[in-house]
Amino acid sequence: MKPYIQKQMQAFQEQNRNRGRLLISCPDQPGIVATVSRFLFEYNANIIESSQYSTNPEGGIFFMRVEFECPGLSQKAKEIEQAFEEIAEQFSMKWKLSYVHDLKRTAIFVSKELHCLLELLWEWQSGGLLTDIALIVSNHEDARETAESFGIPFCHVPANKENRAEAEAQQLRLLEEYKIDVIILARYMQILTPNFVAAHPNRIINIHHSFLPAFIGARPYERAHERGVKLIGATSHYVTNDLDEGPIIEQGVERVRHHHNVEALKKIGRSIERSVLARAVKWHLEDRVIVDRNKTIVF
Repeated sequence: MKPYIQKQMQAFQEQNRNRGRLLISCPDQPGIVATVSRFLFEYNANIIESSQYSTNPEGGIFFMRVEFECPGLSQKAKEIEQAFEEIAEQFSMKWKLSYVHDLKRTAIFVSKELHCLLELLWEWQSGGLLTDIALIVSNHEDARETAESFGIPFCHVPANKENRAEAEAQQLRLLEEYKIDVIILARYMQILTPNFVAAHPNRIINIHHSFLPAFIGARPYERAHERGVKLIGATSHYVTNDLDEGPIIEQGVERVRHHHNVEALKKIGRSIERSVLARAVKWHLEDRVIVDRNKTIVF
């Protein structure tokens, strides 16, 4: 890792050593916001940002994200977590408390197309993505020079349908060795097995074109051009065992016209893919996403 990026990350961690984020989902009922706010107040925490949403105030599901500043948070963390269990039980909550200074460790998987990888690295070096990019994994050598220029370990793991089990076993060992929290598929053109996906639920973020469910399979831009589409875009989602049908985090579209040829469509598509994936990753890193079955709530 380049020294100036490391200093940037260390400065962020120091500035946010007392900041926490609380994510909650539970059956909606009166008193949730008041109880959570009172609980944080008892620990001298100051709420910086609070967002909530209910699918239906009568019998619906309530979602909440609270970001707060709490003096001495690291010393109080275990006590806060243990004490909050009582509230979680009272309201039947699913909840997660994360600490902003504890940066998530990220692995980026990529094949031959590097535009999404480059976007993530540009955002990372400029401070737009606060994460520890610990590893870049590829089934080709194309990204090695880029990875090494940023001082990021690069691992070439040849992968195809013939050796998928062996390749994934090696990848899983790498993810454990590097203590990876988030996996980003930045145009990684391999299908992941159920075993791999199950090992990282809601922690694998993918990007693909938004023609789906139309133009499934090979050469989507060529077939879209033949059909005369007027909108193209990209979708970023969590990976599940249902191919390209996981919970959607972010999407983007752009209007195209008859004079755009296939190469022009691909160029526009790559631009949308870059920005959509970067936003999805940023929101995940900032704990803004709550998964509810096969959809997401993004605060």
